[in-house]
Amino acid sequence: MSDYHHLLSKRVAALSESATLEMTRKSRELKEQGVDVITLSIGEPDFNTPEAVKNAGIQAIRDNKTHYPPVPGTNALRQAIAQKLKRDNGLDYKPSQIIVSTGAKQSIMNAFFSLLNPGDEVIIPAPYWVSYPEMVKMAEGVPVYIASNVDTDFKISADQLENAITKKTKAIIFSSPCNPSGSVYELQELEAFVKVLERNPNVFVISDEIYEYIRFEGEHSSIASFESIRDRVILINGLSKGFAMTGWRLGFMAAHQDIADACNTIQGQYTSGTSSISQEAALEAFNTDPSQSDDIKQMVARFKQRGELLFNRLSDIPGIIPNKPKGAFYLFPDISAYFGKSYDKYQITDSKALALYLLAEAHVALVSGDAFGCDQCIRFSFAASEEQIEIACNRIEAALKKLS
Repeated sequence: MSDYHHLLSKRVAALSESATLEMTRKSRELKEQGVDVITLSIGEPDFNTPEAVKNAGIQAIRDNKTHYPPVPGTNALRQAIAQKLKRDNGLDYKPSQIIVSTGAKQSIMNAFFSLLNPGDEVIIPAPYWVSYPEMVKMAEGVPVYIASNVDTDFKISADQLENAITKKTKAIIFSSPCNPSGSVYELQELEAFVKVLERNPNVFVISDEIYEYIRFEGEHSSIASFESIRDRVILINGLSKGFAMTGWRLGFMAAHQDIADACNTIQGQYTSGTSSISQEAALEAFNTDPSQSDDIKQMVARFKQRGELLFNRLSDIPGIIPNKPKGAFYLFPDISAYFGKSYDKYQITDSKALALYLLAEAHVALVSGDAFGCDQCIRFSFAASEEQIEIACNRIEAALKKLS
């Protein structure tokens, strides 16, 4: 068979495999060999889509709503999203400013394609979602990282943001609640960012709010709520996490009309509209007030309970310094105390080596912190049952005791 690897584009060569998908693949391979692997690596709720939402999708098929939908989303859905933004966030967007895509990931990619020219810089606070840097590179931009750690609850300061801005800075992207740390930027922290951005009128903000509904205390705050920079905020959201709709592949952006129009043009050339069935199901979801939804309340309560369980268990293991998440379903503890240790053939040189060791020795799949820009940490997903979390922690503790 011929080898065409050398003929592939430079774009492909510059990209890395998603670390979360890589660990999922490795754990699946072990499972296929009969190994009992507990997976705490995947960023997906272990709950099912609410019945009313599923029924709306089923009804759409029965009603033959199976033809090409409009590229930016149906009028009814974009109107429902505008109403959701007003109801939940106090934000006023016209339906024309909303573009529906095949997941929040595509919405972010649309934003980068519409904003970035070769060499433009995008500030990315670390830890960050694994795909942000690769997406910036794909749009020929340059990622610029700002470091944080467990001592700052994995959040950056306004001073750090200001110091990172240069003449080449085009945007900053961050998530709140955050994947991988579960950290949340509070209103006063966002306000400090806004003051910096007011002094830098050419810098856009891509605000990834996909975990909005999974928050354990307080109210969700969006940086789009600050009128002085509203026109430069590209708000990203969707249904994958809050409504357990990962497989439906539907997200959206809300932005200034010029940006929305640009993204509409871009999307029309490479994917067109999101599945008509998914859009009908999403219409039911967006019309649901989360404060009145038992499905969402029960899911968030379970996530909070699991997060507290995992935090308490990890706090009892020497050498692990956990953070306490305020949202999402991740913990991102500092595990650097184990660097330099070894057992048998395993040498723990960094977070990836530790993740591979725990997969092999404890049969627990985690994601190494280097993939999120924080090599001293490792990501735990608590989208798993309490029983699985308990067993996983027992295995991890036993495996870590072997290191010396």
